[in-house]
Amino acid sequence: MKFTFTDKKVNLPKSLHNYAEKKVGKLDRYFKNEAEANLVFSVEKDRNKVELTIRSGGTILRVAESTSDMFASVDAAVTSMERQLRKHKTRLEKRLRQGAFNPPEAAEETSFVPDAEEGEFQVVRTKKFPIKPMTVDEAILQMNLLGHSFYAFKNEDSDAFAVVYRRNDGGYGLIEDEG
Repeated sequence: MKFTFTDKKVNLPKSLHNYAEKKVGKLDRYFKNEAEANLVFSVEKDRNKVELTIRSGGTILRVAESTSDMFASVDAAVTSMERQLRKHKTRLEKRLRQGAFNPPEAAEETSFVPDAEEGEFQVVRTKKFPIKPMTVDEAILQMNLLGHSFYAFKNEDSDAFAVVYRRNDGGYGLIEDEG
């Protein structure tokens, strides 16, 4: 497994990176292909936050955990990732073909909180990524693996651009282009 560490506004000892590499490295047994692990360490409101993103074979998995101790945050992130992998492992093996997921280049969380003054609309981030055809079930699974509330894809069944989203009642919705 390849590791990338990012420390946001915090200086961490090398021992924490080594600890994280040892703990996250144990997840390597779940992946057939060479996996890439990206860990982002930050401190927000006196909480130590660890964001763990693993990319393997086009599949992206992401978890974020926050505790009062950075080592405990690493442990919690690994536990959450393992829980997510076990939860989706049978679906990944039984229902999806090889290369079913299309990894977005830089999938990051964005803030939708408006500025104090709303004049013109300002685009603060633009993402471009290739859209591979997939079924609605595959798109919902990818959305859940990323931890997002929506996912854009090309519907394999209707050949139309579509978006799946998580509804407040716990179900899923589908928005599809008429064309």
